[in-house]
Amino acid sequence: MVLQSINPGIKVAAVLLCVCLLALVFDPLTPLLFLSWTIGITFIFGRVPAKKWLLFFSPFLIVALGYIWTAILFAKVPEGGTETILLRLGWLEVTQEALIRGASLAARMLSFAALSLMFVFTTDSTRLMLSLMQQFKLSPKLAYSIMAGYRFLPLFREELQILQNAHRVRGINRSGGFRGKLKQIRRYVIPLLASAIRKAERTAVAMESKGFTGSRDRTFYQKVKVQPRDWMFLGSMLAVLLLSFYISWRLGLLQWYAGQL
Repeated sequence: MVLQSINPGIKVAAVLLCVCLLALVFDPLTPLLFLSWTIGITFIFGRVPAKKWLLFFSPFLIVALGYIWTAILFAKVPEGGTETILLRLGWLEVTQEALIRGASLAARMLSFAALSLMFVFTTDSTRLMLSLMQQFKLSPKLAYSIMAGYRFLPLFREELQILQNAHRVRGINRSGGFRGKLKQIRRYVIPLLASAIRKAERTAVAMESKGFTGSRDRTFYQKVKVQPRDWMFLGSMLAVLLLSFYISWRLGLLQWYAGQL
């Protein structure tokens, strides 16, 4: 799988650059073209299961429809200008300019979501931290802290389930109302917080006993190198994005963001 083998640090740089460049345009075609490319490489080169991807992408589709509906409902008419009315539904007027604004917002948001899902589904968290330390000189203290916290998340979920089961066995019923919800949250939060503090102390003691000082001058058991394919990935992402800009420009649809909202 090609995307899984790409250097995570280079992948972060590619995603951030694409997001920043996409944020400069405000037309629906450019992000839609890049969205098609992102989805294509995610399935072809990342081998991400379609059901899993659609499960996480579907909420963004709902939000995108909300953007379009909001842009139509609260259409902004420019001072001294007119808008082209496409459809009238009672008191609601659907204008071409409002529809384009809503579609532009929706397409940009979907492009950002597709880039994020491509990164999340094809990136190993450990290799990401190692790459950030080795190629981007991220502080080892910060990197290892993030890695430890990420590893603790499944444990917290298991402990929460244990607490809930224990409360059911003891016959502690769920109280209704706002005050009851607060009491219920407190019964869960305090034990989980105490457990988190104990885990953090044990982790700190273990790292100190192994001679971890947080120095940047250190050796790594696993080295994450930058290969030619990593630069090819970065170059291809930027090239396709620039090609999307060019196609929109040739069709006369390219628009730069200039405070249209």
